[in-house]
Order: sequence, then C-alpha cells, then structure tokens
Amino acid sequence: MPKKMKKLAILAHGGTIDRLYTIMILATTASSLDMEIHVYFTFWGLLMLKKGAMEKAELPATYKPFEENMKRRLKEMKYPSPYEMLKMAKASGRLKIYACSPTMEMFSVRKEELIPEVDEIAGAASFLNIASEADITLFI
Repeated sequence: MPKKMKKLAILAHGGTIDRLYTIMILATTASSLDMEIHVYFTFWGLLMLKKGAMEKAELPATYKPFEENMKRRLKEMKYPSPYEMLKMAKASGRLKIYACSPTMEMFSVRKEELIPEVDEIAGAASFLNIASEADITLFI
C-alpha cells in the first residue's frame, strides 16, 4: 500500500514581502519533501494574488529601513522572487492556491485580476475542511 502523502495547509493573511518569502519557502520545501500544499490567501495576502502585486511587495513599516539591503542581498544570492517560487511549487503538481471569496468581495477584486496559478475561489468553510485534514497548519 502506498504511503499517504503528508499535507501542509497555510493561511496566508499577510501581504508583505517577508511573509510572502516565508510562505513560498515553506511551500517549495514541502513540495521537495513530497508533501501536498494548500495555501489560502485572505485579507492582505489575497491582494498579493492580483497580477503584478507580488513583484511590488514591500517590508512592513517597522522593517522598512532593511528593505533595500534585503532585496539587494537576495538578488546577489540569485534567490527567486516569491512569485517565481510559487510557480516552481505549482510546477511540482503538489501546490493548490485558494483565493478567499469574502475578501475578494470586500476588496472588490475580480477573478480576472488574479494570477493564473489560483486554483479555486473558496470561502472559509472550504479551507477549514482542508486544514482539518492537514498534518501541519500554519497562519502567516
């Protein structure tokens, strides 16, 4: 009998570059460990699913003085952007991206504005069903 694939569920609440990197580092790492990954983008995180938004993500005001140096170092390290990492994890076939439907309504975001990698527009109940079966659930 084949071994059951472990499942990681991430609630992506934040839309700053540090949170996006955290989410995508965990997603790509979980993918490399043959885990199933489900990321539910809500509130400020949802706004990062709009086309072009991830590329413009910044650090929060508290850490703004470190942003230029962080971005420079990541470039020197040839580190992929959060969006590039998302595409890498999607290519594995193990990542599913969900956009929060109530947040879309609240912020007047239309489906056509979202990146093509979004798999499903879903409410909280759908994500809770996924998270209830996950081996690991994180709030970022």
